[in-house]
Amino acid sequence: MTVLTLRAMQHDLRALARGDEQVAAALERFGYPELRRRPPGFETLLRAIVFQQISIHAAGAIWKRVEAAVVPLTAAAYCGTSDDAIRACGFSRQKLLYARSLAELVASGEVPLEALDRLEDEEAIDQLVKIKGIGRWTAEVYLMFALGRRDMWPADDLGLVVGMQRLKGLRKRPDRKRMLKLGEPWRPRRSAASHLLWHYFHKTQEEEAQKRKQAKPAKGGGI
Repeated sequence: MTVLTLRAMQHDLRALARGDEQVAAALERFGYPELRRRPPGFETLLRAIVFQQISIHAAGAIWKRVEAAVVPLTAAAYCGTSDDAIRACGFSRQKLLYARSLAELVASGEVPLEALDRLEDEEAIDQLVKIKGIGRWTAEVYLMFALGRRDMWPADDLGLVVGMQRLKGLRKRPDRKRMLKLGEPWRPRRSAASHLLWHYFHKTQEEEAQKRKQAKPAKGGGI
């Protein structure tokens, strides 16, 4: 199966724009998004667990301590690191369990990450969600960013939801069922569409922030 390179993503977006005037308008307004990529393997999945449900600043600090504690940062090396050492990095009890599950399943070969490339999308997702702490959203994002799958659609992602609401001019945020329906016409190029929606979301956020800044009354000297 073909991989989502920058060139492939731009090709897919041009194809989508020919059949969707709102996609075409978004590309004309903000240009192409950047391609998001992560190296495949244990480290990227562990990072996903670390960054779940906490601020980026806090997660970044924990991640730096993990990198110092587990050398090299592989599943096998993690399995040889004590829970106390990992807990000292800032892991909660739950994340400690999740990360240990990930390391053991990968190190044992029960979840063969190197074999995911040979599986269809749903089969690959089924393998990843065997790991505690890895839900469908994380699996889909991993397959998109790390393996370059071209038809991933993480419909529960808040950035995608708000991006879709703004792109399509919807009165309220679409729920998962509606997100799946709205994304259906974009098959088999939904990874490119996802990148565009994230791009659209961030660009419109920047525009709104700039408008608020300009609308804020300047502080006068007074007399």
